[in-house]
Amino acid sequence: MNDKTIKTAAALKYDQAKNMAPRVVAKGKGHVAEQIIQVARENDVPLVEDRNLANVLEAMELESEIPAELYRAVAEVLVFIYRLNGKL
Repeated sequence: MNDKTIKTAAALKYDQAKNMAPRVVAKGKGHVAEQIIQVARENDVPLVEDRNLANVLEAMELESEIPAELYRAVAEVLVFIYRLNGKL
């Protein structure tokens, strides 16, 4: 099995009142990634597939805020989610 077939997942949480930037609240590869995806689906959390972003987020420490270099990529994900939820 090569790296392209191993699933990677990360979950972000953003509370504008408490944080300057979104935080990584879950991350993993393989079975852990599958569990993250399953929990998201069970809780109607929108999923966005972006292998490159997931790989970068998976390498970060849990509970850390994303660095400024990722703001644009994460903002694009948030805009997509807000549109899905009709909040934009």
